[in-house]
Amino acid sequence: MKNEEMENKLKVLKTDLQRRLSAIDADLGAALDPDSEDRITQVENDQVLTEMRREAREQIASIDAALERLKRETFGRCVRCLRPIETKRLNALPYTPFCVACAHLAV
Repeated sequence: MKNEEMENKLKVLKTDLQRRLSAIDADLGAALDPDSEDRITQVENDQVLTEMRREAREQIASIDAALERLKRETFGRCVRCLRPIETKRLNALPYTPFCVACAHLAV
């Protein structure tokens, strides 16, 4: 995949995540139900939404970092070992900064 195509793919992913983030923020901003049983369910749902929001923000930061690597022309190389990242991996996870071997070390 060419850099321009990858940049477009990353921007589309970012836009989608930002839309989801807006929806999550709107749901989290809703008032709690006065019924205690419904309130418990809503609090549990809010906990799930809060985790989803955290993950979306992390993904957006990763996408921004990948876009920066594209600008610096270092995209597609592992930030740890500097070896090329497999195309198959980049197609599946376009904002990854690591090759498969280094990703296992990062966990």
